[in-house]
Amino acid sequence: MKPSRLFLTWLGVLLALDVLLGAARAYGLAVAASLQAIAWGLLLALLLLAVLDAFRLRRLPSPQLRRQLPGSLPLGRWSEVRLEVRHDFTQPLTLELFDHVPDGLGFEYLPQSLLLEPGQSQELGYRVRPFKRGHFNFERCEVSLPSPLGLWSARRLLKLDDSTRVYPDFARLYGARLLAVDNWLNQIGVRQQPRRGLGLEFNQLREFREGDSLRQIDWKATARQRTPIAREYQDERDQQIVFMLDCGRRMRSQDGELAHFDHALNACLLLSYVALRQGDAVGLCTFAGERRRYLAPVKGAGQLSALLNTVYDLDSSQRCADFQAAASELLARQKRRALVVLVTNLRDEDDEELLTAVKRLGRQHRVLVASLREEVLDQLRQAPVHNLPDALTYCGTINYLNARTDLHERLSAQGVALLDVRPGELGAELVTRYLSWKKAGTL
Repeated sequence: MKPSRLFLTWLGVLLALDVLLGAARAYGLAVAASLQAIAWGLLLALLLLAVLDAFRLRRLPSPQLRRQLPGSLPLGRWSEVRLEVRHDFTQPLTLELFDHVPDGLGFEYLPQSLLLEPGQSQELGYRVRPFKRGHFNFERCEVSLPSPLGLWSARRLLKLDDSTRVYPDFARLYGARLLAVDNWLNQIGVRQQPRRGLGLEFNQLREFREGDSLRQIDWKATARQRTPIAREYQDERDQQIVFMLDCGRRMRSQDGELAHFDHALNACLLLSYVALRQGDAVGLCTFAGERRRYLAPVKGAGQLSALLNTVYDLDSSQRCADFQAAASELLARQKRRALVVLVTNLRDEDDEELLTAVKRLGRQHRVLVASLREEVLDQLRQAPVHNLPDALTYCGTINYLNARTDLHERLSAQGVALLDVRPGELGAELVTRYLSWKKAGTL
C-alpha cells in the first residue's frame, strides 16, 4: 500500500500552511490563534481520514479475473489476449491492471486503466508477439486498487494460471484452405512444372476419348464391352517423405527476425502440408540437438498437428552435426523407401562425411540436400568497396562463396540432388522440387 498523489498533495499543503503560520508567530506577526487551530485540525482530520481510508482499502475485496488466452500462438505474429474483470464494488472504481507476460513474448497496450461500474463486468484486451517457440506459462496478474477516498493505492498480485504454446509460423498453411491449390502455390512462388507422360498408379476404366494414346486401351475390357475402353492413371500416392533436420550450431544464424532454424521449420511444415494433401505420408528425424525427435511417416491431415506438436519447442544447439550418425539412425528406423530431405547449412569441410552419409542413404532412399545460404553473403558480395577494410571483407566473402560453390559442384558430380537457397525461399523451392519429381515419377 502506498499513498496516492492526492493524499501527498493535501498533506504537503496543510503541513506548509502550519509551518508558515508557526513561522509568522515566531517573527511576531499577528496570527489569529483560531486560524492556526483550524490548520492543525485540518491536518489531523486528513490523517484520521487516511487511516480510515487505509482500513477500508485493506478490507476491499480483489476483483475476479479471467484470462482468454489462445491455446497456441504463431511465432512472430501479433495475437490478442482478453482479460475479463468481475467485481462486487458498490461504487465506481478506477483500477490499473497489468498482466505478467512471460519472457520471450513482447506485448502492447499494458498496463491499462479501467473504470468499473457497480454491478457490471468489464473486458480489456492487449496484444502479444512471441519471439521464440516453446511452452509459456502466465502465472499472475497485477492490479492497482485505489482506496474509496482515493488517498491510497494497493498493489495486489492475483494468481491466474494459464499456458500456451508457440508454434512455428503456420498461419499461411491454414490460410491456404481458402484458396485453390494452384493459385495458392503461385502466390507463394511455387513454379508448377508441366506433367510429363502419364501417372504411375491405376485409377479407373472409362470410355476411350480423343487424345488418349493407344497404350491406354484395355483390350480385355474393350472386347467385353465391344467399345474402346481406356485405362486412366493418376500420380502415385502413398509415398513417404522424411525430413532430416539439422539442429546444430550452423542453424543458429539469424536473417531478419527469424533464425535459419525457424526458416527451416516453416519450410518443412509447408512441404508437409502440400505432401499430405497429395496423399503422401510425412515424418521427421532430428539430429545434433539437445533432444532427438523422431516422428514416423503417417498420412492424413492429423499428421500436420502431430508434426507441430513435435517441433514447437525444438531449438538449435551448440553441437556439431554428425551426418554419419544421423544417417545410421534413420536407416535403422526407416525401412521403406522414402524421399529424405536433409536440411542443413553446408560448409566446405563437409565434403567426405556428407557424401558418405548421402551415399548410404541413397542406396535405399531418394535424397535431397537443402542447404541454407546466409543473406548477408549476398549483401556483402554486392556492397561497394571504398577502403581497405571493405576490400578485405569482400575478398573473404568471395573466398567463402567459392569454397561453398566448389563443395556443391563436387556433391552434384557425385549425383547428389542439392538445393542452395536463401532461408526465406526454402519452402517454395522444396515444394517445387517435390512436385516436379512426383509428376515425373522419380520419387
